[in-house]
Amino acid sequence: MLRYGAIDIGSNAVRLLIADIIKNEKGYKYTKNLLLRVPLRLGDDAFINQNLSPKKIEDLINTMIAFKKLMEVFNVSIYLACATSAMREAKNGKEVINKIKETAALDIEIIEGQREANIIYANHIEEKLDPDKNYLYIDVGGGSTELSIFIGRKLIQSKSFNIGGIRMLDNQDRPETWTEMREWIKEHTSKLKNLYGIGTGGNINKLFRMSGEKEDVALSVTKLQKMYSELNSYSLKERMKKFDLKADRADVIIPASEIYITIAKWAGIKHIYVPKVGLADGIIRMLMEENL
Repeated sequence: MLRYGAIDIGSNAVRLLIADIIKNEKGYKYTKNLLLRVPLRLGDDAFINQNLSPKKIEDLINTMIAFKKLMEVFNVSIYLACATSAMREAKNGKEVINKIKETAALDIEIIEGQREANIIYANHIEEKLDPDKNYLYIDVGGGSTELSIFIGRKLIQSKSFNIGGIRMLDNQDRPETWTEMREWIKEHTSKLKNLYGIGTGGNINKLFRMSGEKEDVALSVTKLQKMYSELNSYSLKERMKKFDLKADRADVIIPASEIYITIAKWAGIKHIYVPKVGLADGIIRMLMEENL
């Protein structure tokens, strides 16, 4: 069995995806064998102090050692490990990456926003898009938001903004960045008709599951706003209990919802499709394209 590995070192959580690669009559596909998520919250250090603390570094190194051993146990032949917004901003990010290489024998790439967006595109969501519709792809992470415009299944424009759920929780989002994002959206979407959203990220996936909508059915922005209002009416502990949310999801889901709703408002979007893909899935797809 051919197996690939993907490690996503995000601002909120760190993920390991181990996928089985299967050949069929159309080429290759993959199935998820193992998916692990560890809520390290690297963004809390990176966005406020611009450095990862010794405790965060220790936790990250131990997590990477565990991930490397799991990939060995599962006989993973090829892997790619990517670190995003938090590691981009941490001044000691490269130093931490070198420590991980020494202790865990694991190579990690700190990727820029555009590279992050390109990996997510490797999921080839455009193949399932309606060619008669226009789409604004919205990927909201802990530290950054990647926006992309698809017209007739073709990628036209894309840009990364330093706005994310953890960054907002830590009050490290800047008004000028919001202004820049609003102007970019207005410039590139004001003339587009029949515009729909595509939302990816852990928070929108959770919101979609909570909505009760069927798979492949778009989530209405009106329903998203109602869900946000209800979630925001409870305290953190109440939210965790009532909606069965983990602590690291119950707090960040509020600012993440605000980002999706604000972008939808600026772009005139009324419905958002929520495919179950993310950066780790994109890494697997990209490895398949490069090696098979």
